[in-house]
Amino acid sequence: MRVTLLGTGDTTGTPTVGCHCETCETARERGIERSRFSVHVQNERTGKSLLVDASPDFRQQFLAADAPLPDEAVITHIHFDHLDGLGNAYRLVDRLPVHAAAEPDPVTGQSVAAGVDERYDYLDQVTVHPQSPLSAFEACGFELTLVPVSHPPMVCYGLVVEDSETGAKLSLSGDTSYDVPEESREALAEPDLFLADAIVPASLCEKHPHGGSHHDENGVPRTFGTKHMTREGALQMGEELDAEETRLVHLAHYYPADEAFSEPLAVDGEVYEL
Repeated sequence: MRVTLLGTGDTTGTPTVGCHCETCETARERGIERSRFSVHVQNERTGKSLLVDASPDFRQQFLAADAPLPDEAVITHIHFDHLDGLGNAYRLVDRLPVHAAAEPDPVTGQSVAAGVDERYDYLDQVTVHPQSPLSAFEACGFELTLVPVSHPPMVCYGLVVEDSETGAKLSLSGDTSYDVPEESREALAEPDLFLADAIVPASLCEKHPHGGSHHDENGVPRTFGTKHMTREGALQMGEELDAEETRLVHLAHYYPADEAFSEPLAVDGEVYEL
């Protein structure tokens, strides 16, 4: 299993367009990109490639990584920074099966699968395959499981990608607070690589209108507001899941410049062989 981090940034990416903060300027000076989130997973046994979330930066990401075009895709939720790259299927691939959860959102009544289908019904290449959360399905020769996480007010899912032939396991937290259900944690546990949402350090929670939540025993918030884990929350989750390696993704340019490019914060283009 060859895992390429195509995009490791949040909804605006780093550097952010029009922003001249110290972090964005440092990224420009160092040639560092954190484009909108997306992960490429290649099955080196079958030659098939899976795309996890379709970033609006699809074109730039695939050119930069020189990655094979996807044979199948998974969409974790319908925020634009995880979905809008699907339009790139036009004239690039003959067909793109897209897997997404079939569970209706209790607020909107629409599942992620239905949302994808509604937005891309004009593209013949895109065929949506609804999947039941916490039930394994096959894609690109891998066993995949969508796991419910906490990203209010909409439904959102983490993902487990396993190779039954080699035993390799990749877990992605998805966009989530620290409040991940126990059944989902059990599915995510003991990965070779854990990609964890860590939008900002806990020290920035005081700047959020809702502050921080899910504090640890020392009072450190593990959730920024209500939707995303802090760096500290993501690292603790990695420890609790007994991940062999944890990389922090979905990172905002709000990280102070002296912290923004330190380990284990990921940047675009990282590759892992599992």
